[in-house]
Amino acid sequence: MIILTHDSYVGSLLLSPLAERRRSDYLPLRAHSVVTHITDPPGASELSCLSRPATPPIVRSVIDAILSLRRMDNKAYLVQMKSSGVHGKTLTGKGMLGNGFHHMSVNGSLYPTKTKSRRQRWEVKPSEMAENTLNPIRAIVDGMKLTPNPEKPMISLSIGDPTVFGNLPTDDGVLQAMKDAIDSQKYNGYAPSVGYLKSRQAVANFYSSPEAPLEAEDVILTSGCSQAIELAINVFCNPGDSILVPRPGFSLYKTLAVSMGIEVKLYNLLPEKSWEIDLQHMESLIDEKTSCLIVTNPSNPCGSVFSKEHLQKILKVASKHCVPILADEIYSDMVFPGCSCPSLASLSSDVPVLSCGGLAKRWLVPGWRMGWILIHDRNNIFGSEIRQGLVKLSQRILGACTIVQGALESILNNTPQSFYSNTISFLKSNSELCFNELSGVPGLNPIMPSGAMYLMVGIEMDHFPDFKNDVDFTERLVTEQSVFCLPASAFEYPNFFRIVVTVPEALMEEACVRIREFCQCYYRPPSCDGNDLDQ
Repeated sequence: MIILTHDSYVGSLLLSPLAERRRSDYLPLRAHSVVTHITDPPGASELSCLSRPATPPIVRSVIDAILSLRRMDNKAYLVQMKSSGVHGKTLTGKGMLGNGFHHMSVNGSLYPTKTKSRRQRWEVKPSEMAENTLNPIRAIVDGMKLTPNPEKPMISLSIGDPTVFGNLPTDDGVLQAMKDAIDSQKYNGYAPSVGYLKSRQAVANFYSSPEAPLEAEDVILTSGCSQAIELAINVFCNPGDSILVPRPGFSLYKTLAVSMGIEVKLYNLLPEKSWEIDLQHMESLIDEKTSCLIVTNPSNPCGSVFSKEHLQKILKVASKHCVPILADEIYSDMVFPGCSCPSLASLSSDVPVLSCGGLAKRWLVPGWRMGWILIHDRNNIFGSEIRQGLVKLSQRILGACTIVQGALESILNNTPQSFYSNTISFLKSNSELCFNELSGVPGLNPIMPSGAMYLMVGIEMDHFPDFKNDVDFTERLVTEQSVFCLPASAFEYPNFFRIVVTVPEALMEEACVRIREFCQCYYRPPSCDGNDLDQ
């Protein structure tokens, strides 16, 4: 027998044993001015409720919870609701209810419900983080109708992976370093989450300079540069904070930030100035919630390289507003001859910088997933908190691949300069070929890059009335010419498309011929009506 009595006050139920309960364990009940007797007949699977009015749902939840207890201890319970606030106690055989009864009273407050109820059906849903995770590139590309022309072999200029066509292999010495690491059998176990000390020291030695010295303690090894960026955003930002991100810019920044409840504010790059930052616009976005400024140099998707003077102006804004910088410098050494690309940290006198890099692009091994964070903080603005935060965050996946770590020192110290030079020479040659070919195509405005692996092309949409936007344009280019360029809407910059310049030279030439043919078919010159003639 379970007896529930209550008066007209609002109260909360306290389940016994009293000594093991806290205020947070109180269960809310809204009382009614009736007395409810609920009987649990022996062997019955459900309650029989005799009450006027009908038992409220919350009361049913209470009864379910008590029945669960009863099934375990086979005792009877009296639930007496009062507004007196006197806590109940368990009564012995001398109690007023007799042996085996528990007396529970109410304290008169409302607290969140903590009942445990059996689910009636399966209901497994993804987390908010999963629901909020969206890759803009995938969102756009997956929605496109990419059916190539069967009469023309497909040429993909969309994937930022230098290994796709097999024409850009890594250096033989890099491969030998990996083989030696495997054969040594020294790197089959776990490493410290931040990486082996000797591997971190090798990275520190490779990137250290008099202007920005580094030690092993300033290096965190990560599973690729993407994880380095994720850790940097995580250590800087709380949900509700904001970050400043370039437009056009690498889509991963937004993917990571939005999934973590971080606001993304996009600052403009200026195509007419070789994609320099619109510093006035960037500064206007800074407020008390700004946690970090992301600077990508050299740029994906633009292929631009900022001058020393422009980098100093960026640092001046960051210093003025005390905003730390996340420098995405994965392409830092992939700069065409005639350009220089000093690291942001080497130019900073006070602004702390987390520089993210890795093996993927310069050494042409993106699948090896070896990245790093370089902590530059000459004035100790980060203190120990940011450093310890990065260590803690790195422990979530227990570190980067140990075999690559074992090969890292040899890779950094023994790769010949000729390997780097040959890669850069090829990328520059292909970029010039593409730029020169497309510069003569009506309605297209390519912008010559200075580094990285990309070239951006503007579309004068007014001259292509058959297409709604850059997505429609590039989709039709696949359908008719079997050439796939990534629409720049994926980088928050419509009416452009990005070309990856790592393809073999012959394919780049063929792709440019097809793009020209496509544009000549759909280009419409400026209209000229009578009003124009009168002016």
